[in-house]
Amino acid sequence: MLALVACNAASSPSTDKPAAATAAQTQVASDSIVPAQYADGKLVKVVHTDAEWKAQLTEMEYYVLRKKGTERAFTGDLWDHHEKGTYICAACGLPLFRSETKFNSGTGWPSYYQPMKPEYIADEADHSYGMERDEVLCARCGGHLGHVFPDGPEPTGLRYCINSVSLDFVKD
Repeated sequence: MLALVACNAASSPSTDKPAAATAAQTQVASDSIVPAQYADGKLVKVVHTDAEWKAQLTEMEYYVLRKKGTERAFTGDLWDHHEKGTYICAACGLPLFRSETKFNSGTGWPSYYQPMKPEYIADEADHSYGMERDEVLCARCGGHLGHVFPDGPEPTGLRYCINSVSLDFVKD
């Protein structure tokens, strides 16, 4: 129960995507994966103005990715998703997690025990709602993905608790 409270600290606005469109989000074209680019050994960042993000993202994506919101547990289209493939950032297309690292945490959000590459994930301390948590961000665009907790399975012992709306899925 603690995991539910820890992941779902904020309520969320209603999504503007119809159910059929939300389900279709899990079948994103394979060209939506945007490979990481590096300059001087560092990941090249994607930077947009707030107005540009608002125009590019749905209301719910904007709320979660840019305003650090949270979708309600058991409502996202990827929490109980079992196809083989890659989970990418819904804002910039960076490949973040592989289906092989996804596990059922029982929290109602997609959970993974490790990212595709450590440098694709950024984290920072989150002291909101009177809790001490580690926020997980897309390292390329800075989009809020969710939180990471030290109660996951081996081999890492980590649980990346991620909002479905922060991700798109590309089938293998």
